[in-house]
Amino acid sequence: MAEFVSEIKIIPYSDADIFAVLSDLNNLELAKDKIPQNAVKDLTFDQDSCSITVDPIGKVKFVVVEREPNKTIKFRSEHLPFDVNMWIQLVASADSETKMKLTIKADLNPFLKPMVSKPLQAGLDKVAEGLADLPYSDILKSLKE
Repeated sequence: MAEFVSEIKIIPYSDADIFAVLSDLNNLELAKDKIPQNAVKDLTFDQDSCSITVDPIGKVKFVVVEREPNKTIKFRSEHLPFDVNMWIQLVASADSETKMKLTIKADLNPFLKPMVSKPLQAGLDKVAEGLADLPYSDILKSLKE
């Protein structure tokens, strides 16, 4: 099992606010225009899943399999020739500050590992950066309306 870990991102919102936004993937609709189009292609989502096209792999779907309030959101992949699990970890570091880290564990065979390791790490880092830069205040405001 290969493991890929993003850099720890510091987000200036509480873990409860971040979890409220990220635990329902429909909320990404409110920030879709903020996601760089060169970072992801064909992004679609519903409450419990999201799909993107990743070069050179193709379409990848991640389905939420577990939510631990204010701490963790776990996903598993679909439409891949190998198993991939991903999770978002949140740790409050102050009243209005949260550390976020993304982790992927992938069951890569020795032949695939050299080909997909770099794109997988790069993609994970882009996702972490994108999640850290979401306009949480705008999304939270929309949720309350």
